[in-house]
Parts: sequence; C-alpha cells; structure tokens
Amino acid sequence: MPNSSSVSEFLLLAFADTRELQLLHFALFLGIYLAALLGNGLILSAIACDHRLHTPMYFFLLNLALLDVGCISTTLPKAMANALWDTRAISYQGCAAQVLLFPSLVGAEFFLLTVMAYDRYVAICKPLHYGGLLGSRACAQMAAAAWGSGFLIAVLHTATTFSLPFCQGNVVNQFFCEIPQILKLSCSDAYLREVGTLVFSFSLGCGCFVFIVLSYVQIFRAVLRMPSSQGRHKAFSTCLPHLVVVVLMVSTGMFAYLKPPSISSPSLDLVLAFLYSVVPPALNPLIYSMRNKELKEALRMLLQYSVFQRGTDLLHVTP
Repeated sequence: MPNSSSVSEFLLLAFADTRELQLLHFALFLGIYLAALLGNGLILSAIACDHRLHTPMYFFLLNLALLDVGCISTTLPKAMANALWDTRAISYQGCAAQVLLFPSLVGAEFFLLTVMAYDRYVAICKPLHYGGLLGSRACAQMAAAAWGSGFLIAVLHTATTFSLPFCQGNVVNQFFCEIPQILKLSCSDAYLREVGTLVFSFSLGCGCFVFIVLSYVQIFRAVLRMPSSQGRHKAFSTCLPHLVVVVLMVSTGMFAYLKPPSISSPSLDLVLAFLYSVVPPALNPLIYSMRNKELKEALRMLLQYSVFQRGTDLLHVTP
C-alpha cells in the first residue's frame, strides 16, 4: 500500500476546461481578490488611524478583517495561478499548507464572531459593566484565544489527515485542498480518527452558534424594551452587520457540508466551496460599512486625506 510520502503533488478541480473560460475565471477571481484586499485594507487602515475607533468592537472588527484577508489569500491565489497557467497541480507541501491555514483562519473567525456577539451582548444588556468586562487586556486575551484555538484545531486536523496513506490517486475534487475531499483519497481505516476530529470541531462550532443565538435573544429582548426609537435604531445598527456576517458564514458552510448526498456533484461542490470560502471575506467589509456611520466617516476622512496627500506630493514634484 503506498503511503502519503509517495504522493508528491495533488491535482485540483478546474473551474473550466476551455482556455477562454479559464482566462475569464482568472479575471473574475482577480477582481474579487483585489476587492477583498481593498475593502479589508481600508477597514484596517481606518481603525488603526482613527483614535475614535479604538474601542473593543472595532478591535475585534480589525481582527476579523485580518482573518478575512488570510482566508481568501489561502485559496484564491492558487486557483488564479492554475487558471492563468492552465494547470491543476499543487505540491504536497502547498496542499498541507492550505489544510493547515484555511481551517485555522475559518475556525478563528467563527470563534471571533462568537466573541463579537458577547461584546454586543455586554454593550447592550450590561452597559454599566462594559468597561470592566471588556477592557483592553480582556479584549486582547479573547482575540488571542480565538486565533490560538483555530490554529490548534487546524494543527490537529492537518496532522491526522496527512498521517493517512493515500492510495486512491491524487485528484482532489475541489479547487483547493479541502479535508473531506482529501479523506476520500485514503484507503485506511485510520481515516475514522480524522472523522472523529471533524465531529469534535463541528460540535465546538455548534456550541459557538448556540452561544451566538442565545446572546442575540437577550440582545433583542433588551432592545425592544428601550423607550427611545433612536436608541433602538442605534443598537440594531451595531448588531445587524455582525448578525448578517454570522448568517452568511453559517448558511454557506452548513449547506456545503450538510447537503443531502443525493444532490451532491463535483460542480455543485465547487460552487458551494467558492461561496463559503471566497464570498464572505469579500462581502464582510461592505456589510460592516453599510450601516456603520462611525466607520463610514473614518473611511471618508481616510480617503480625503489620501487624496489630499497625493495632491500635495504632485505639487512638490511639479516644476
């Protein structure tokens, strides 16, 4: 039985077979990737440069933007390179890196969204205790716990997955190295260990989801009891973007992994993987900036300063 060391590379699933469609996909992916980098980069810059945004909510949003950049950078550049150069290959080390990084970043993002739900719960339901419960040290510890938990779980998945013998070929039916697709290449009963790890991760994710739901039940109850319509509107404005991001991430992920086997097909799996791995990191900056007046004002000032600075530099170099 050949073991994993006999596999030097894997073959990923292509989005298209014809050269014209491959180039079209490359251009589309490049546009999405640049938009995601620009959107998340603007949020990072606005939060870092505007002292008014140095609050727990925006600190967690800054971490979310970093995770979004990491998530989309783990999968999409390789898909773009394969489409541009008309290849499907990814090295063994590159595949292992994707298996390590993508679950790590996605897991950390979901843990961070759970922390952000707690932040909104304390801000709305226990405003007098907000400073004590969410001080700078507590925020840093919670963010570090989210990043660290995601990384530790991903290390466990990677070590278990790549300790398996691969004797079913090297064709991965996905546009990036996804753990369930790699497990299909194994012919060892040891894959049950990785299935157990996946079940553990899924149970942990369900626990986080239940915590988010319970937090929002308490938040909505508190908001509906507010006497001021202006206060209710402000509370909903700070909670709605987070809730939309959670729903987008959970719905795409659950449909991708929990859909009935009867409707499963390589093309559908490809589209669903694109939806849960690429679309949320690209849309999250837009979702968070649409109803957030403070963030929109900070972005406006940042852009105005950039344009002014650019004009000043041009005046200095013009004879």
